[in-house]
Amino acid sequence: MKIQIQSQRVRLRIDENELANLLAGEAVESRTRMGDLGELVYLLRLHAAAEASVVGTLSATEFHLPRQDIVALQARLPCRDGLSFDIPAPLQDLQLQFDVDVRDSVRQRGVQRRGAGEVVKAV
Repeated sequence: MKIQIQSQRVRLRIDENELANLLAGEAVESRTRMGDLGELVYLLRLHAAAEASVVGTLSATEFHLPRQDIVALQARLPCRDGLSFDIPAPLQDLQLQFDVDVRDSVRQRGVQRRGAGEVVKAV
C-alpha cells in the first residue's frame, strides 16, 4: 500500500494482490520505522458501513472503507478513476482518495476496450 498525505488529503493506492487480500477480509498494512521515534502503522480494512472512517492515532491509523464501494470499483478495473470519500466528524475537511494501481491492473487483467466488450491481454 502506498500512502500520500498532503494538506487535508490522504491517498491510498493498493495493487491487485492487496485488493484480493482486502476483499478476502484481511487488512492491508503499511509500516514505516522511524528509528528511535517509533513506527508509523497504517491499516486498511473493509466494513459494511456506507461511509469511510478513520480511527486511531497519528502513529497507528486505521482506515475503514465501505465494502460495497470497493466491490463496485473492482468490477470496473482496470481504470484510472478511484474513489473519493469525505471523512465525517471529528475529522472534518479530511478527504480520502482510494485507488488500485492501474498499471498493475492492466498487467493482471488486460486492457478493457470501451464499447467493444472484449478484454485484450497486455503483453
